[in-house]
Amino acid sequence: MISKEQKQEIIAKFGGDEKNTGSTKAQVALLTARINDLQPHFKKNPKDHAGTRGLLLMVGQRRRLLKYLKDTDIEAYRSLIAELGLRK
Repeated sequence: MISKEQKQEIIAKFGGDEKNTGSTKAQVALLTARINDLQPHFKKNPKDHAGTRGLLLMVGQRRRLLKYLKDTDIEAYRSLIAELGLRK
């Protein structure tokens, strides 16, 4: 679970402002943090199928947001995936 402080820090870093929660970059960064936070749970509980479905929904949402960012601002997309360590 991501703490309130961590969430505010991520939003401030990627949104440009603490109140800019709707920016695409901030949304992608928050989803990435939540996805990375859930990884140990699924390693420990491989039969949690309902949770796995939720994880896959988050991954799909992040993928759609990244596609939108790539189509609208390719430079921001490239810097974001480099900073978050996506697309190895």
